[in-house]
Amino acid sequence: MNDSPVEINNILQRILPRVQKPARYTGGEYNQILKDWNNTKLHVCLIFPDIYDLGMSNLGLMILYDLINQRSDALAERAFSPWLDLEDQLRKFNLPLYALESKHPLKAFDILGFTLPYESLYTNALNILDLAQIPLFSDQRALQHPLIIAGGHSTFNPEPMHSFIDAFVIGEGEEVIQEILDVYSDWKIETLPFENIPPSISKSKRNELLKHLAKLDGVYVPKFYQEHYNLDNTFSRLEPIEPGAPETIRKRIVGKLPPPPTRLIVPYIETVHDRIPLEIMRGCTRGCRFCQAGMITRPVRERGVDEIIQSIQQSIKNTGYEEVGLLSLSSSDYTNILDLIHSFNQHFSLDTLSVSLPSLRIDSLSVELMQSLGLARRNGFTLAPEAATERMRRIINKPVTTDQVLETADAIYSNGWSTIKLYFMIGHPLETLEDVQAIVDLSKMVIRIGRKHIGNRAQVNVGVSTFIPKPHTPFQWTVCDTEEQIQIKLSMLKDQLRGKGIKLTWNPPDATFLEAWLSRGDRRMANVIYQAWQLGAKFDAWNDQRNLSAWQQAFEINQIEPDFYTHRQRAMDEAFPWDHISIGVRKKYLLQDYQWSLSGKTRQDCRDHCFACGILPKYNSLRKQNPGNAWKCPDVISREKSNQHDAIAN
Repeated sequence: MNDSPVEINNILQRILPRVQKPARYTGGEYNQILKDWNNTKLHVCLIFPDIYDLGMSNLGLMILYDLINQRSDALAERAFSPWLDLEDQLRKFNLPLYALESKHPLKAFDILGFTLPYESLYTNALNILDLAQIPLFSDQRALQHPLIIAGGHSTFNPEPMHSFIDAFVIGEGEEVIQEILDVYSDWKIETLPFENIPPSISKSKRNELLKHLAKLDGVYVPKFYQEHYNLDNTFSRLEPIEPGAPETIRKRIVGKLPPPPTRLIVPYIETVHDRIPLEIMRGCTRGCRFCQAGMITRPVRERGVDEIIQSIQQSIKNTGYEEVGLLSLSSSDYTNILDLIHSFNQHFSLDTLSVSLPSLRIDSLSVELMQSLGLARRNGFTLAPEAATERMRRIINKPVTTDQVLETADAIYSNGWSTIKLYFMIGHPLETLEDVQAIVDLSKMVIRIGRKHIGNRAQVNVGVSTFIPKPHTPFQWTVCDTEEQIQIKLSMLKDQLRGKGIKLTWNPPDATFLEAWLSRGDRRMANVIYQAWQLGAKFDAWNDQRNLSAWQQAFEINQIEPDFYTHRQRAMDEAFPWDHISIGVRKKYLLQDYQWSLSGKTRQDCRDHCFACGILPKYNSLRKQNPGNAWKCPDVISREKSNQHDAIAN
C-alpha cells in the first residue's frame, strides 16, 4: 500500500513531471505551516473541492487554516481536487489523495473539512472521498475513518448532500470550529485505542461523537433525522429521531469579526486572485430579493479603519503582494469607506500597491470615492444593475433609477476608467421580453457615454446570468425560466450586443438548471448526485467539463423529474426541505417580501429602517455575550454614519 508520506513522495517524484502545473500538488509554498504530525494531537485537512488555482483564493479556507494552526494541539493542512491528468495517475498507482503540507493521505486525518460555497462542487466532493479511499456514504464509515464535515453557503440547504457528510456547520465557522475540535479531542481520549474494536462497537463509538457534535449550536447531523413526504411527492417535514437532536438548527453568527489572517500562503503559480483578501464588512442590509448571501449573512458587522490598515501592513510584510482586495457584499456601503480609502492612500504608494473594491453599489458610489481610488485603474469598474428597467429593479428590490446608472457611468469614464463591467440577470419573476431588450438598450447607452469621454477606448463588458430561486430568499416560492424562455432571451442579447467596445458573456442554461436542482433539492437528490458521479459527472462548474447527460440519466434511474425542483410554483404554505435551518430571518418576513415583489413594492435599506426580519433577537442575545462595541444593530449603524458617508449615499 502507498499510504505513508515517504511512499507518496517517492511516487509523486515520478508522476508530477507528467502533469500540467505540478506546483498545484507539491505544497511547500511561502508561509505554509507544517507542524510535527506525531506530536500534534488533532489532524485536520481543509478541502476545497476544485483545483488549487481556484481554492487557494477562498477566504474561508484561509481563515480556518490560520485559526486551527494557532492551536497548540491541532494542525490544519490543505487538499484540493486534482485535475484530470493527476487523477489518472493517482488511480493508476493506487495512490490515495494526500494533503499538501505533510503528504499524509487524507484518510489518516481525524477530520476532513469541506468548503462548499456553491452546489456545482458536490460531485467533486464525492470524487475526492473516492480518491482518498474513504467510503462515500456516512453510514458506511467506521471508527478508523475521518470525521467528514462541511460548511459554506450551499450548505444552508444541506439535504442533497445528507448521505455523504457526517456533520454540517451552518453559518460562520470561526468559533464553532474550535468547539468541534474540543469535542473531538475529548472523544478521542475516551475512545483510544482504536485498534481491534469490533465493527458494531466501532460504529457505536462513532455515533457517540456525532451525538456530542449535534449538541453544538449550528451543527447539523443528518443521520439523526427522518424525512417525510406528502402524497403528491412534495416535502412534508423533517423529524428528529435521536433524543436531544434539535428540531431547528440555528446558524452560527460571530459576534465580533476576529483579526483577519495576515500571514497568507503565497502560491508558486498564478491563482484566480493574486492579492491580499481582506474582509472589511460582513453582512448586507440591502435586501435584494434574489440574493441568498445577503439574507444568510445578516447582520452587518464592520472592521475598524485602523484595524484594516494595520492588517494590510502586516500582510504586505508577510507576503509581498502588490494588490489588496477590500471585500464585502457591498464594499461602498462600508460606513467609513471614504476614510478608509483616504487612509489607504496616506499609508501606501499606489505605484507599488493597488486597491480593489470588487463589490460596489451604484447608489452608494460617489465621484469622491472614485477619485480617491486614484491610480488603481487596472480592472475597470464593475456595476451590477441586475435588471435594466426600473420596474424590474423594484420587483427585485434594487430600486436604482436608470438616470443613476447613466450618471455613474458618466462619472467613471470622465474620471479616467476605460472599462465598465455591467452585470445583469435574466429570468427574474414577472420579466418580459421588453425587460430583456432594455439590457441591450442600457448597455448601448453606457458605451455611448464612454465614447463621448474617451473615444474608441471605451469598453462595456456585459455579463448575464440566469436567475435561480435560492433557499432562504423571498423568491424561494417562485420558478426558474424554462430552457426555451432562456434561449429566446439569450438569442436577443447575442444578436444585438455585439460590435466594437461591447463584449457579452453568459451562463449556459445547463449550468443554471444544475445549480437549481441541487440548491432546491431534498434528500432524494443524494442518490441522483451519487449516480451522476458514477456516470462520470465532476467539475460541474466548468462549462467544458459539465456532463449534463450524466445528470439526466441519473434522474431517470432514480425516477425523479428534474422539473419538479425548477419549474413548479410553490404554494405559499409549502414546507421546504431547508425549513429546519434557521438563518435568523423569519420565513414569514421572506413571504411578505415575496408578496410585496409581485406589486413592485420595495423595502428601504435596513440601516435606515428596521423591518423586524428576525435577526435582532439573535443579535441582542449575542451582544450580552459580547459587550461593548462588538455588535451594532442596523439602527445603530445608521445613526453612526459619518457625514462623508451621507454625502456618498446622496
